[in-house]
This record gives sequence, structure tokens and C-alpha cells, in this order.
Amino acid sequence: MKKPIVIIAGEPNSISSEIIFKSWKSRNKYNYRPLIIIGSIWLLQCQKKKLNYKIPIKEIKSNFNSENLGGNQLLVIDVKYKQKNPFEKISIKSNKYIFNCFKVAINLIENKKIEGFINCPVSKETLFKGRNLGITEFLAKKSGVPNREVMLIYNKKLSVSPLTTHVPLNQVNKRITKSNIVKKLKTINNFFRKKLNRNPKIAVLGLNPHSYSPSKKSEEKKIILPAIKTVKKLKINAIGPLSPDTSFMIYKLKKIDVIFGMYHDQVLTSFKALFRYNALNITLGLPYTRISPDHGVAENIIGKNIANPESLIESIKFFNSIK
Repeated sequence: MKKPIVIIAGEPNSISSEIIFKSWKSRNKYNYRPLIIIGSIWLLQCQKKKLNYKIPIKEIKSNFNSENLGGNQLLVIDVKYKQKNPFEKISIKSNKYIFNCFKVAINLIENKKIEGFINCPVSKETLFKGRNLGITEFLAKKSGVPNREVMLIYNKKLSVSPLTTHVPLNQVNKRITKSNIVKKLKTINNFFRKKLNRNPKIAVLGLNPHSYSPSKKSEEKKIILPAIKTVKKLKINAIGPLSPDTSFMIYKLKKIDVIFGMYHDQVLTSFKALFRYNALNITLGLPYTRISPDHGVAENIIGKNIANPESLIESIKFFNSIK
């Protein structure tokens, strides 16, 4: 029997509860495995009333039996948290609560209750206060595999992955090394082969405009091309370095599965223009599966009941389908 899918509720003052309610209502349409939410029952009840959803909520304990998770109720493992109003301004007040939710999920993994989890958006700037780059890096450290994590933004038509994630542009070139590129390409290739039963074609982008620099010590010549040659010897189907400005125009022609860039916005900007909410953020390199919707807390539309749940629904569907 497949294990349930767990969703961490994320930032309390965000669109998280709204997209959870909307995704839960679509459960029969997509035939999900049982869903379990980790979050504050008190807060979910308040936000459910504010958003006018009539969804029955049932508390379950962390030692649940997977065979007894049926029924027509939203199942929640309660993590205590209260605030004055259903929705407030994002602040550090909720940091301890969010970390406690992740702690519960990680304990469930360690006790073999679940195979991984989906987390709804958090405000990285408020939650980490500069100590971590994001949830991807935080979970890698918690799992004892720092610097082995890979951010993959996935769509079944095309995926993208940046070598560096949330770092300033003036620090990117310092982090471009042959070993980093090889390590991350191997992780991406292994994920596609083991989880999706596919042998991916990975296009590696250069750093400089048109992947060209007259310097003999350019990143393309000194680092990126040698890294591609190394992974080819490992039977990884990698090509490049390609020019970043045309890569998203030719991915269909070249039958590319993954575009691997040198920095975050080099690949995320065009990808989001193409696929919008139909994407999910998968952290590779962890000893479990971690997915999140590929969007933020959407502070500007909190409580308005107009949030698009597509990315969370796609995250659940993907989790439901993988090996």
C-alpha cells in the first residue's frame, strides 16, 4: 500500500490554506492518495471560515495507521499556533511554528510513515533572517547532506535547474566549478532514471552572453565544457555549453528534457514565462522526496480567495505518480 501524501501548511499568513482547501476539493477528480496536512487546526478553522469553505477537519496523531486514513475529511496533524486574526502581516512570530511543522514531517520520514512531503510557501527572508539561502539548503543541512542539494523546477515538457540558487550575481562566478557542475548533473540524471524511468537529455548553458568570451580562461572554456565532457564519459546525455538566449527557443527541436543554467534567473525567468503555475519545485539529493509549489506566499492576495492552486495540485499529482 502506498503511503499518504503529507503537506506542510507553510507560512500562516499566505495563500497556503486557500490552495490547500482548493486542492483537497479536487481529490476525487485526480484520485489522490490520502492527504495529511501538518499545521495548526485552530488556524485552518479560522481561515476556512474567513474564506467560506465548508470542509470538515479531523485531527489525527503522528502515529497514524495508513490503512485507516479514508473518509471525507481534511486530515490534520495539529501543530499548536494561534494569532489574533485569521490573516495578519508576515512576521517572525510564526517562525517557531513553521520549523515545528518541518520537524514533525522529518520525524514521520525517520519513522517510515511517509516517503517525503510537500511544503506550501514560506517567506524565506523572514524565516531564515539571512542564515540560510532557502528551504532547499535548510533541508539539506538538516538531512546531513549540505551542498549536495539540487533545485529542479519540473514540468513534464521541460525542467530547469540552476547551479547556484539564491545568491547575488556578483558571487555566481565564484561558485562555478567543474566538480559542482558534475555533481549536480549526476544527481539530476539519477533522479530522472530512478524516479521517472527516463534517460534525460540535459542542455548546459554558458555563463557569458552567447556562451562566448574571447578569454582563454572564460568559464565556458575552463570549467563548463570540461564538466560536460566528464559527464558524457559517465553515459549522461549532456550537450553544451549552449547560448542562454536561444536555449528556450530550441528545446523542442533538440528534444531537451532539462536546461541546466549557471544562476537562478538565467533559467527561471523564461521557464515561468512558458509554464506559469504549471510547475513544481523538487529538491534532489535528499534521502527523501521534497516538493513545493513553484510560487511564493502571494502576500498581495491573502484572504481574497483568488489564488491559483494549480502548482500545488501538480505537486500532489506528481507525488502520487512517482515510484
